[in-house]
Amino acid sequence: MRILFAEDDRDLNMAVKTLLTRSGYQVDAVFDGGEALDYAKAEAYDGIILDWMMPGMDGVEALRKMRAEGVNTPCLLLTARDAIEDRVTGLDAGADDYLPKPFNARELLARVRAMLRRRETYVPDVMVFGDLSLDKGTGELRCGEKSLRLTGKTFQLMALLMENPRILFSVQQLMDKVWGWDAEAEINVVWVNISSLRKKLAELGTEAEIRVHRGMGYSLEKKA
Repeated sequence: MRILFAEDDRDLNMAVKTLLTRSGYQVDAVFDGGEALDYAKAEAYDGIILDWMMPGMDGVEALRKMRAEGVNTPCLLLTARDAIEDRVTGLDAGADDYLPKPFNARELLARVRAMLRRRETYVPDVMVFGDLSLDKGTGELRCGEKSLRLTGKTFQLMALLMENPRILFSVQQLMDKVWGWDAEAEINVVWVNISSLRKKLAELGTEAEIRVHRGMGYSLEKKA
């Protein structure tokens, strides 16, 4: 399991990173909200832990921007601000849980385990990236007043990309995640389905695009 951790206090940052690493997690540790936002947009994490009070962009602002950018990774917010109003603010910003400082190491690990369990079971009904939305119940892909229905592997491929916006997937990774290790399909089915999805996005007129990275793979991005 991979976790992004943002805390500006360097001693606490190192202590929590060591605790999480010794508990079997892979941890990317950063020191301000701007860094956390950049990492969350660029990489796929299983969970995010954000300190509220950080220089530059604070944790709540960073979390709001993550959610606006389509980052749906569950997030635990850490803060010394434990008034009811503060908790409401954090949860409304998109936090999944809230842990006041100072905290006990065992409780932190328990909260992280709970957060990651939610990651495994929670699937939003409607995923959003920019002006594009995908209803996982109906398969409806929508931009403004235009919509169309996705089915089968085309739907699964679009869902994977929308769950992980801006993440670069190689053709082999897409093959493994959508068609499975034991699939008899040839790898060119990935190219066929990507081509189909790109045409559908153009038909909808969305600002989102499946960007081709020659020799590397594909990612869901906003048009420059």
